[in-house]
Amino acid sequence: MISSMIQEMLTELSSVFDRNVGFIDTDSAWFCNNVTIPSDVIAEAKSHFMADVSGSLVLSGYTFMAIDHGILVCVEGTDEVAQKSCDIIRISLGSSHQLYSEKFDRTNFLKNVLSDNILPNELLVRAQELQLSFDHPGVVMIIRGYSVNGYSPLEVLHPLFSEQDNDFLVPIDENNIALIKSLPDDFGQKTTEAIAQQMITTINADALTNVTVGIGSRVDNLRGLSKSYKDANMALEVGKVFDGEKNIIHYENLGIGRLIYQLPTTLCELFLSEIFKKESLDSLDRETLHTIDQFFENNLNISEASRQLYVHRNTLVYRLDKVQKLTGLDLRIFDDAIVFKIALMVKKYLDSNPMKL
Repeated sequence: MISSMIQEMLTELSSVFDRNVGFIDTDSAWFCNNVTIPSDVIAEAKSHFMADVSGSLVLSGYTFMAIDHGILVCVEGTDEVAQKSCDIIRISLGSSHQLYSEKFDRTNFLKNVLSDNILPNELLVRAQELQLSFDHPGVVMIIRGYSVNGYSPLEVLHPLFSEQDNDFLVPIDENNIALIKSLPDDFGQKTTEAIAQQMITTINADALTNVTVGIGSRVDNLRGLSKSYKDANMALEVGKVFDGEKNIIHYENLGIGRLIYQLPTTLCELFLSEIFKKESLDSLDRETLHTIDQFFENNLNISEASRQLYVHRNTLVYRLDKVQKLTGLDLRIFDDAIVFKIALMVKKYLDSNPMKL
């Protein structure tokens, strides 16, 4: 929603420059003298500045500049005067719009809620000012991807969700979008993952880009959204290390990877050195590691694993004996298998180059 204060400023500036001027917000557009610009032109201008808000754009007889992502100003004309006039309006309205947005704009408010950048005693008051009701269960999902060929995931996803249903898309930066999804009581993990898959399918079809979705924990109300957002972020970061092939990662499924990810690297290195006193994990070749993965995936069942590997049972036994000789761990013994599995995850974590002391 564009404030009356900004509309008055635009009207005065239009009179000074003797040219029609306009202001495009994240969800609306306003032009002096009741002039209208086609919606596809506005969409193209928004797309142009989605990744980079610098510079200007000449389009359909107007010069456009950006105050922020999705927030543009424009001046009628394509000459140098239009360029300078547009730049003056951008500077003039920049601070005014920022102050207005900080107080009234839903998107900025929700962004502050997600980043836990708002005082608890202000939370409900501001929510009431913005007519936001969120006293019901919900979850935050983070869609991480890149705009391609002028299309951004944000534009593609807008038709799928409605603020009337208490669903909100919040752009975090050029690569990340947060979805605040209202959840009925009977919505479970399978439903949230189905929603994530729907978003991925839609984005891949329309924007021709690959994205990954991190799903946070389910929370009860507005106060809990910052936790769900942090959990969704952790899901993406941990998933990148341990489940890089997956494009949907749920916080509740991170398991032991979540614990390992939060450990200091020095402690992880000490663990590996104590476990592998004979030989390091690096001494195992690719074929042996693949054999171990299949053995784990088949729940330490030699017969099933050998069938999956298309090798004779005795061949698999030989390879497991080889691992035991090199590492001192017999993967046919449950306790040794657990230690080795954790060690593989710790090694993968260290190979991701974390900077944690």
